[in-house]
Amino acid sequence: MLSYESKIKQNLLRLTSCAIVLFSLASCANQTKQNVITNAAEQPAPPNILLILSDDHAWNDYSFMGHKIVNTPSLDTLANEGVTFSKGYVPTSLCRPSLATIATGLYASQHGITGNDPSRETPGGKQGEQYKQLRSQIIAKIDEVKTLPELLKEKGYVSLQTGKWWEGSYERGGFDEGMTKGFPNPGGRHGDEGLKIGREGVDTITRFIDKTHEANKPFFVWYAPFMPHSPHTPPKRILSKYEKYDLPESIAKYYAMIEWFDETNGELFSHLEKRGLKDNTLIVYVSDNGWITNPQQTDRFLPKSKQSPNESGVRTPIIYSLPNKFKSSFRQERVSSIDIVPTILGAAGISVPSELPGINLYDSLVTGEDIDRELIFGEGFAHDMDEIDDVESTLLYRWVIKGDWKLIVSYDGKNVSYQKYHDEFLVGPRLYNLANDEFEEKNLAAQYPDKVGELKKEIEEWYALEERKLIQ
Repeated sequence: MLSYESKIKQNLLRLTSCAIVLFSLASCANQTKQNVITNAAEQPAPPNILLILSDDHAWNDYSFMGHKIVNTPSLDTLANEGVTFSKGYVPTSLCRPSLATIATGLYASQHGITGNDPSRETPGGKQGEQYKQLRSQIIAKIDEVKTLPELLKEKGYVSLQTGKWWEGSYERGGFDEGMTKGFPNPGGRHGDEGLKIGREGVDTITRFIDKTHEANKPFFVWYAPFMPHSPHTPPKRILSKYEKYDLPESIAKYYAMIEWFDETNGELFSHLEKRGLKDNTLIVYVSDNGWITNPQQTDRFLPKSKQSPNESGVRTPIIYSLPNKFKSSFRQERVSSIDIVPTILGAAGISVPSELPGINLYDSLVTGEDIDRELIFGEGFAHDMDEIDDVESTLLYRWVIKGDWKLIVSYDGKNVSYQKYHDEFLVGPRLYNLANDEFEEKNLAAQYPDKVGELKKEIEEWYALEERKLIQ
């Protein structure tokens, strides 16, 4: 039996051992907590994202693209500070399918939104019940695909829709907040309240930026103002700058609209700078499609621009700016708006879905290395959709660029609207060498039949057609 003194010594030894164990556990816990804090501190905050989409804007109507009259100081600054691709493209030169491509990263032939509206030949007309049902069916296509706002939620992004948005309400596109109520609400064809942004200021966006920043959340802003889109109604103070030139009134108004649009971008850039957010905000700029103003009629365009597969319809500068990651440069590779979704996901640290056909340019933007791409594709459809679930039904064009060679081929799709903008171009293959003919003035198809055959095969291998016939 232990003596009283031995029991005391034994208990003291046990207490000491327990104290050592508890101290060790506490130290481990503190170390673990410290590691978590350190690791969290080492994780860079995902960049905020501001996506800017101009509307009906020609590829060369910017100061930084060499225009002698148009004044775009804010976009010039963005172009000079960011990575600017002067040879960017949209696959489809009509606003609704083009915007749907930018929102989903899919071609129009994949997301199925190929035109702006149901056919105007629908029984009952545009105010009829069948027309409304068809419009609802088109909008429902956005429910079948993942949108950029939905994909960004993985990293905690809070998103805002402003400006043009055709696919119902902003919620339908996966945005957390937005301005567009959408069809079937009154005025909901392609933006309703959202179309006020830019023309009536950008406070909706700056307040959203402030709110999300204060909540320590990364933001995604869709800024698609109805600018320079018609109606061309610029402020007199801007229009007067262009009235001094010997220009038709329609062109002066269009140029003034571009400068007004540029001003709104300057307001957003200044706000990011003021809030200390510029360095970690990825700004992406693109236009939805091109435009050539009709010199004899205000608010109207000419053939070979909007709705066409020509350079003045599908070409646009594309800018990526992220000052804490990208060195400024002007690059000559050809890129597409089909790349915007995967590139934004790459910047946010989100895996790019395998079904997206575009390229994640993020690493190339960081390193400056050449982009591994050989082909740029595009497709054009009639303004009005005919068979809602048959994308071939209104296919008018497909095109491909390989090196400096561009081939446009035409098809016999149904077209019940804007025929005067297409009839002249629904012809046999058109081949251009863009290195010395960027306005596509000389068709070289007869001179280079082998090149036509080579590029036609690339188009056929892009995706097969079942019904449409090639116009020879």
